[in-house]
Amino acid sequence: MTETPNPNIVDADTLTGEMRPIRRVVIALGSNLGERFATLQGALGALADTPEVWITGVSPVYESTPVDCPPEAQDFLNAVVLADTTLSAHRLLDRALAIEDAFDRERSDVKNAPRTLDVDLIAVGDRRSDTDALRLPHPRAHERAFVLRPWHDLEPDAELLDHGPVAELLEKVDASGLKLRDDLVLETE
Repeated sequence: MTETPNPNIVDADTLTGEMRPIRRVVIALGSNLGERFATLQGALGALADTPEVWITGVSPVYESTPVDCPPEAQDFLNAVVLADTTLSAHRLLDRALAIEDAFDRERSDVKNAPRTLDVDLIAVGDRRSDTDALRLPHPRAHERAFVLRPWHDLEPDAELLDHGPVAELLEKVDASGLKLRDDLVLETE
């Protein structure tokens, strides 16, 4: 038996004729306060529960020394998530911020202050944005081993828009503060 769409429900995209393309997204997760691993796992679960977001890959977990953080900052746990989505970059950003808020992320005037959770959009397809709210690709991803190494683990041939192959970028950064945590594995279900 085949289902027929309900004629009483109108899809806004049908009215405008607008197609919503599927875009590949790269999302970096990080935590250096509280139950770091449980927070990363919860954030991954929240991303997986997001309508129109389909998780396609999750990197190994790395521990990293803080970069450009206050001296008292603890080490981070980091991972990268690959997903496909039909959400706009701004709607995806709204979701990332909501996930951070759900895990008690506190924003402060202190640059790179310790935090329970970071959910950073690294790349959203071939989208570029340079607004106060959204910068794509992420403006410092090409300098961050804690983004490049886990991403490279998932996609050795990946390229960061406007910066080149992730493998080449990884060769240029200091990865000495990065440690693979084989004992921590993020689960998608």
